[in-house]
Amino acid sequence: MSVVVVATITPQSEHARAVREAVLSAVPQVHAEEGCERYAPHEARDGSLVMIEQWASPEALAAHGRGEPFTELSRQLEGKLAGTPELQVLSPVPTGDDAKGVL
Repeated sequence: MSVVVVATITPQSEHARAVREAVLSAVPQVHAEEGCERYAPHEARDGSLVMIEQWASPEALAAHGRGEPFTELSRQLEGKLAGTPELQVLSPVPTGDDAKGVL
């Protein structure tokens, strides 16, 4: 079963550009990871980056957390964030139209 993750990354204002660039540069490598079904950055009005992710399984998500793209991104973001990233791991609740009711 797929796992959906919503991760919110809030940069310190003076590092906003560097954080955004680091996140965007990691996307192609994450997209190539086995089990990555969706890894889509969005920018919130407050400057936070919100990652909408979908992984094929809990195991694929766990492998992502141990993988090189994630560890390298974590290294690049060290000392540049306004706090610990907020992470929500969600299980789909399919309802309604299959194309619209679930990621």
